Amino acid sequence: MIIGIPRALLYYKYKHLWKSFFKELGIDYIVSPDTNKEILRKGSTYSIDESCLSSKIYLGHVEWLLDKCDYILVPRYSDYSRNGTVCPKFLAIYDLVANIFRDRSINLLSYSLNPKVTHVEMAAFLKLGKILDKKKSQSLYAYLKAKQAEKKAHLLEITEQECLLHENKPKILVIAHRYNICDKYIGEPILNILREQETVPIIGDIAPPEEALANYAQISETLPWVCNRELVGSIPIYKDRVDGIILMSAFPCGPDSLVNEILIRRVKDKPILNLMIDGQEGKAGMETRLESFIDIIRFKKDEYNGRN
Repeated sequence: MIIGIPRALLYYKYKHLWKSFFKELGIDYIVSPDTNKEILRKGSTYSIDESCLSSKIYLGHVEWLLDKCDYILVPRYSDYSRNGTVCPKFLAIYDLVANIFRDRSINLLSYSLNPKVTHVEMAAFLKLGKILDKKKSQSLYAYLKAKQAEKKAHLLEITEQECLLHENKPKILVIAHRYNICDKYIGEPILNILREQETVPIIGDIAPPEEALANYAQISETLPWVCNRELVGSIPIYKDRVDGIILMSAFPCGPDSLVNEILIRRVKDKPILNLMIDGQEGKAGMETRLESFIDIIRFKKDEYNGRN
């Protein structure tokens, strides 16, 4: 048996959990390759025009896995009801994939994600183990080991980012969902440009989640989207330690467009660049905007240092 894992959307947040769980159960898995032009093209052919770039990329990764595994892991975020909501694409992704590829004899492996309720997640993984013909004790052990691996990996990310904050270079906080900024095709080029310009990118989504969720209300108490709360909450954590902020979104993300407008209006003491990624191949325009933004940051730093 081989489990296919699309390298898109929730993969970048839960990859350590998923990989470790299947590894502990002795089940082989395959992860789709880094996003490339062909994967995006394939995903776009299965999507309606109004779908966001991230959703199109996800469908391209699912299509790549179709003939290479026995099951494809397609989890969905459960709704948070009174505690907030999530983008509809996370609620509907299982049904979307099942219907789009219904003629391809696709076998989907799924569970409902609700990070706020640990026992619900545990029960979901025990159910996954049962589907995969594993004993309850095996699945429980695999899940607990996987949670340890996930926690260890995240603590390492936080520690490494803390070290970056001490570098003697201009630092730029990047507010973007992990599935966008960590994607090799649409997000990594931005990080590469920032590094080539001798700046240090700080990823907002790496901030300690509990601390971020405790801070988001400093900017907006009524923010409904749970996925955006951690990103917004990372700004009070890092704002005084960075020189500028980049808001990166995938076109045409509705929640991000509204949240970014709130941030531009309410975060007044740092230069902000609102960057929309649309999947276009040309990078010249993006490079020009980033370079100009970095020049502004350096000018402000020089001006501040001159006064002091």
